[in-house]
Amino acid sequence: MTGHHVGELLLNFALLFALTYLAAGLLERVRIPGILGALLVAMIVHYTPIGQHLLTPEMQVPISLLAELGVLFLLFFIGLQIDPGEMRGLSGDIIWLTILNTVFPFLLGMIVMLTLGYSWILAFIIGLTRMPTAEAVIVPILDEFKLIRTRVGSFIIGAGVLDDVIEVILIAIVSVWIGKRTGDATGSIAGIIVGLILFLLISFIGYRWLIPLLARWLPRRPRNLIFLSMVILLALGGMTEYTGLGMVVGAVIAGVLMRPAFNSMGEIGSRAIQTIQSVSYGFLGLFFYLWVGLSVDLGGIADNPKLTILLYLAGTLGKLIGVFIMVPMKRMNFREALVVGVGLDARLTTEIIVAKLLLDASIIDVGLFTALVTAASFTAVTVPFAFALLVRKWGEELRA
Repeated sequence: MTGHHVGELLLNFALLFALTYLAAGLLERVRIPGILGALLVAMIVHYTPIGQHLLTPEMQVPISLLAELGVLFLLFFIGLQIDPGEMRGLSGDIIWLTILNTVFPFLLGMIVMLTLGYSWILAFIIGLTRMPTAEAVIVPILDEFKLIRTRVGSFIIGAGVLDDVIEVILIAIVSVWIGKRTGDATGSIAGIIVGLILFLLISFIGYRWLIPLLARWLPRRPRNLIFLSMVILLALGGMTEYTGLGMVVGAVIAGVLMRPAFNSMGEIGSRAIQTIQSVSYGFLGLFFYLWVGLSVDLGGIADNPKLTILLYLAGTLGKLIGVFIMVPMKRMNFREALVVGVGLDARLTTEIIVAKLLLDASIIDVGLFTALVTAASFTAVTVPFAFALLVRKWGEELRA
C-alpha cells in the first residue's frame, strides 16, 4: 500500500471509530454493550461509498488482519478468566449440550436440502455447516455482562470450544471431498492430526515448565508479563491456525495457560489483565466487529429468499431444540436454555469458508453460495443484540 492508501485507510478508521463511539454511548444508555456499536455502524456503512471502498481487495487485507488480531486478543482475555476446575464440574453437561446443539441443526439442514432436491452428499455437507458456533461474536458480550464465570458462560464457552473441533472436522471433510478430484485426499486430515498432537504436547510443556520459567526471566512488571503473553498468544494462535485447528482454539488455550502466571504476580497480574482488557475492548476488538458488520450483506435474502430463510431456520431452530432438551433432562432451567440457545446460534466464519471452498470447486452454484453466506450473516447481526436484550432482562438471575 502506498502512503496515500495508508492515510486514506486511517481517516476511514477514524470516522468509523468516531461513529462507533457515538453509537456506543446510545447503546450503553439502554444497557446494551457499547462494543456492539461497531457492528451497527459497520452494517450501515456497508451500503455507503466508504463501505464499498473498504471492501476492495487492497483494503480487505489490512482490515482482515486487524480483525484477526482483535479475535486473538478478545479470546485470550476470555481464556485468562476461565477456571479449568469450574469447567470440569460442568463437563458432562457441556458434552451433552455440544452433542444436542449440533445434531439437531445438522438433521434439519439435511432435511431442508433433500426436500429441495439436492443430492445426499451435498445435503450432508450443508447439514454440517448448520452445526458450528462463532463464539468470538458472542463471548465478549458475556464478559461485558460479567457472565464468563457463571453456568451460562461455562456452557457457551465450553460448547463453543468443542464446536471448534467440529469446525476443523467439517473443513477437513470438505477438503478431502474436494481433494478426491485432484488425487490428494489425505493430506488435510493427516496434517490436522499431527498438528493436534503437537499442540497438546507444546501446551502441556508450556503449562508445566516453560511458562513458569519464562515468567521469572524478566523483572516482575506488568509490561513484561504482557510481553510474555504476546509471545505465547501469537505462538499458539499461529500454530493452531497454520495446522488447521483454528486460531480461536490457540487464543483461548493461551489465556488458560497464562492464567497461573498472572495469578502468581498478584497486583502486577491484575494491572496487566486490565491493560489487556482495555486494548481488546477499546481498540483491536472493535476491528473484529467492524469487519463482521462490513462483511454482512443482507440484500442476499432477496436473491433466493426461500432457500436463505430455510437454511437460517434449520440452524436456529436446531440449536434451540437441542438446547431445550436439556431442560427436561434437569441440566438447565428455561431461562438458561433460552439464553444459551440464542448465544450458540451465532454463525459466520466456518459457514462462509466452507461455502467458498464448494463454490471454487464448482460443487455449488452462486445461488446456494449467496444463501449460505446471507443466512450466516443474519445470525452474526441478530444474535448479539437478541442475546444482549435477554441478558439485560435476566442478568441478575443468571449471575446468581
